[in-house]
Amino acid sequence: MQRLGLSQNLQQKLSPQQIQFIKLLQVPTAELESRIEEELEINPALEEGSEEEGDQPESQDENASEPESADSTDNEGEGDAEVDIKDYLQDDDYGGYKSQSDGEEEEKDLPFAVASSLHENLNTQLGFLGLDERRLAIGKQLIGSIENDGYIRREMESIVNDLAFSQNIETNLEEVQEVLKLIQGFDPPGIAARNLQECLLLQLERMDDGQDVDVIVAKRIISECYDEFTKKHYGKIQKKLDLDDEDYIRDAIELIVKLNPKPGGEVISGMIKNQFLIPDFILHNNNGKLELSLNSRNAPELRISRSYTDMFKAYDKSDKKDKKLKEAVTFVKQKLDSAKWFIDAIKQRQQTLMRTMQAIIDFQYDYFLEGDETKLRPMILKDIAERILMDISTVSRVASSKSIQTDFGIFPLKYFFSEGISTDSGEEVSSREVKQIIKELIDGEEKNKPFSDEKIEEILNQKGYNIARRTVAKYREQLNIPVARLRKEL
Repeated sequence: MQRLGLSQNLQQKLSPQQIQFIKLLQVPTAELESRIEEELEINPALEEGSEEEGDQPESQDENASEPESADSTDNEGEGDAEVDIKDYLQDDDYGGYKSQSDGEEEEKDLPFAVASSLHENLNTQLGFLGLDERRLAIGKQLIGSIENDGYIRREMESIVNDLAFSQNIETNLEEVQEVLKLIQGFDPPGIAARNLQECLLLQLERMDDGQDVDVIVAKRIISECYDEFTKKHYGKIQKKLDLDDEDYIRDAIELIVKLNPKPGGEVISGMIKNQFLIPDFILHNNNGKLELSLNSRNAPELRISRSYTDMFKAYDKSDKKDKKLKEAVTFVKQKLDSAKWFIDAIKQRQQTLMRTMQAIIDFQYDYFLEGDETKLRPMILKDIAERILMDISTVSRVASSKSIQTDFGIFPLKYFFSEGISTDSGEEVSSREVKQIIKELIDGEEKNKPFSDEKIEEILNQKGYNIARRTVAKYREQLNIPVARLRKEL
């Protein structure tokens, strides 16, 4: 039996404008330019340029009605309702939305070096060998198997099969290994190794002139005592190599640790391209006063197209019963609504970015004055959300992919968020402060007797930090510091 009934439920739905704002909020400054260019391409009612160029009026009617949604626009075009021209002939001020930045600060794009393709460089060196067509094809197959860190991890037998199936080249393991040996002589040293042990040996082979004792001992350590070397069992190495003087081991170890474990990541001289890291915020310390500006260099000024407004003027003077003209005006109205929403979203984005960043600066004011990491306070997303009266998800979107340029470096916003640790005095200190202390303790330890995690825990507890050993281990790992046994030196 079927019954009819009424029920009430509350649902939260985002408007198209809100969705557009959320998407723009997540975009970093470096990508904002392409997003604006995309909008300019699809919406002819949106133009690039200042309001002066478009002869735009300076004031905006505060009583102007909000733009209608696309759905209501479609219905209007189909019905008999007239388009309200006043909404589009009013004095709009949609230019110059870059007002959050004073425009006087010099915004810097900081270059960082990126190496050109490793495989291109290796193929160039391969061409200098003058190999026949068959061995050249084998060489290219081997180079194509080299991973980004410089290693070949694919089995040689599999490469033999690859050559047979993909290039119809019948070869054998010995021939492939002969060509591999040639490639292993290329720069950078250690390239095309199949494991770390072979990579270190290849580099040591380049240094060996038959007279350097350190190189000779280092080669023996890697070839005969590699397992003991990785575990830092130096006593076993000395006994196995039958060396009376401990200095031989120490000098050889110092040589080995200076070798490059990832030759593929090495920047090749003369083949560097510049790319640019663009900060979203710029902070200057002006005689003790922190001045924040928003980097809007990649966001061109936008305005509503004057020609589209003129279309409405023409419509106002024409026969409004013309169906084709009404359809054209409806299309124009949709594009103008979209353009206004986009410019409003850009403005709202910048306002939200500035509010959020200013709240972070106020919270971490002592840190931003000097850049002293120990002065960072415990701070979570909720702390900033409560200050700016916005949702935690909004703060998260701002902090997720943005960075700030300070007088002491560029930092991602996530850097300033950290959990708190209580002290004996009842205060909360940032986990970054504790990490800094752990780093200083390890930097100052005796290298032949490094601190264990339990010892670091004991020292921190003596300093008043209530911290467990497992937390010490977690922070040590986050700092990319190995355990005490692997930090031990002779």
